[in-house]
Amino acid sequence: MTNCLLAGVGGQGTVLASKLIAQSAMNRGLNARTAETIGMAQRGGCVVSHVRIGNEIHSPLIPQHKADLIIGFEPAEAVRCLPYLKENGAVIASIKAVKPITAALTGSGYSGEEMTVFLKENVKNLYLVDAEAICNQLGSAKVLNVVLLGAAAGAGLLELTLEELKKTICEKLPERFIELNCHALSEGAAAVRKG
Repeated sequence: MTNCLLAGVGGQGTVLASKLIAQSAMNRGLNARTAETIGMAQRGGCVVSHVRIGNEIHSPLIPQHKADLIIGFEPAEAVRCLPYLKENGAVIASIKAVKPITAALTGSGYSGEEMTVFLKENVKNLYLVDAEAICNQLGSAKVLNVVLLGAAAGAGLLELTLEELKKTICEKLPERFIELNCHALSEGAAAVRKG
């Protein structure tokens, strides 16, 4: 069984990314289950998606210490979900911080740097991705989720190939977004290979 936890904030495409993983697995003939826990705000609240792939899945929720992979769309959200990571699990995380509403309201600063340092000190199999730079290069912040999927597949952590993910993108996304998302997938994979 493969357990993948995706952690971000509302509006980053966390739920869509989990659906792309699950559909790609099902296209291969595997069983897949997903579940989401969504924070109070649609945009800016915590979003955690659980994806489980395997023969015997008794619950869609990943137990603590059982995640093979955490994909962190934001550094603090990756840190928040570390209790789910198994001993030799891996983390793919975007280095771009999203300032929480509480920090914005109080005027306190948050750059995400301290969270990135914490990840470096506490995760053996850590892959940091400058997903914001890739999104800027592609001209859309809305492909962050697919950039991170590409990074996970490129690092060999998803047990799905880029081609399997591209096929699902072509099947599930509106035609006008397919080319951009396929580029995002490839750029994410290339970023991990470089780093």
